[in-house]
Amino acid sequence: MSDLLAARSQMAMSLGFHIIFAVIGVAMPLMMTVAEWRWTRTGDPAYLALARRWAKGAAILFAVGAVSGTVLSFELGLLWPRFMEWAGPIIGPLFALEGFAFFTEAIFLGIYLYGWHHLRPALHIAAGAVVTASGVTSAVVVTAANAWMNTPAGFESADGFPRNIQPWTVMTNPHALHESLHMVLAAFAATGLLVAGIHAVLILRGAHDNFHRHALAIALLVGGIPTLLQPLSGDALTKAVAAHQPAKLAAMEALFHTAQGASFHLGGLPDEESQSVLYALEIPRALSLLLYLDPQATVVGLDRTPRQDWPPVAVVHVAFQIMVGAGLVMMILVLWAAWRWKQGRLYVDRTLLWCLTLGAPLGLLAIECGWVVTEVGRQPWIIYEIMRTSEAVTPMPGIVVPFILFTLLYGLLALIVVWTLWRHIAATERPDPLSGSPRAPALPGGEVNVG
Repeated sequence: MSDLLAARSQMAMSLGFHIIFAVIGVAMPLMMTVAEWRWTRTGDPAYLALARRWAKGAAILFAVGAVSGTVLSFELGLLWPRFMEWAGPIIGPLFALEGFAFFTEAIFLGIYLYGWHHLRPALHIAAGAVVTASGVTSAVVVTAANAWMNTPAGFESADGFPRNIQPWTVMTNPHALHESLHMVLAAFAATGLLVAGIHAVLILRGAHDNFHRHALAIALLVGGIPTLLQPLSGDALTKAVAAHQPAKLAAMEALFHTAQGASFHLGGLPDEESQSVLYALEIPRALSLLLYLDPQATVVGLDRTPRQDWPPVAVVHVAFQIMVGAGLVMMILVLWAAWRWKQGRLYVDRTLLWCLTLGAPLGLLAIECGWVVTEVGRQPWIIYEIMRTSEAVTPMPGIVVPFILFTLLYGLLALIVVWTLWRHIAATERPDPLSGSPRAPALPGGEVNVG
């Protein structure tokens, strides 16, 4: 394995691990805040138990996300020093804003966790809202930094380095809004469907108390609305990619030749040697229609890009297809759940509950594949058409050694997290027959301690 491939693999593994905790950290605070708000409105103790249970889970995942995110920040400097030297003055302010949002999130999460006995309910809910807003802000600014790597803007180049940097233009680069919106919606959709799947399987195992019913309803609400909005966001982002990164778009669609009235390939395995797509269902003129609302529009293919600048077509195309497929299945599940809820059958439809259980990881799978499309689709550039990835990698040899060590470390950490969360989730299966919420000792003042 070359040092370049080892560095890229280590970065991919670290990002793929961290992104799971990052997206849950964006959406979970909203769910716990909604649960507490419902408790103040209804007085149902199951909502209070749910808010505390979710808060504890959010704290566990936040801690792991903080560690893995710190590792990523070090890896940027250690593995890609040339990139940070060149781009640091441009995207540095975005990372500074992300750090500010992170510390705000950490502070108010602490206030939320330890403020149950010290804050009025309205203030306590407000603290949860700040945690949510901080998590969303963190996701937006980090994604905007990645969007700048795809569509660099807001600077002039002189003597091989950026000059006359315009921070606002950097933050509002052509892909910033599209990527950030797509990422935030994906975070809520993935987390909502994941939590819904967890509580669906617990209901299937006989936990029919209000705790799990309320949890399933809130999770489907928080995840369902973004799931239905995601295709609109994805359509806007794909059109932006077509305008600013035609080679990435061509790889996503496995379009080797520029075509008027381009076909859409559903599935299939691209073959770069023969420049064809094997085993695909071809829908005539559909790609031109989707991109430009004109079935005769011309779509730029990979033949307009020098061969040495092609991204790995098969990887990008397959990842894109999996992402879209997972999103479509999630939409079907959400619409099915909404229909059964309207009929009053949401909690007793075992087929639906089983499908929600099996579909729980689809959102995370879609996010991982989406980041593969974003990052691999930009190759061989680390900054699109400005700096190649091979130019940015560290000259230090032996990168494969830390790659192996970090892989083992992340594997061990993943096992610990899964074991911790399993014990945390298992605790919700011991219902209190009087309150319908997890059994817990009473605190002075009549509160219930489920944390």
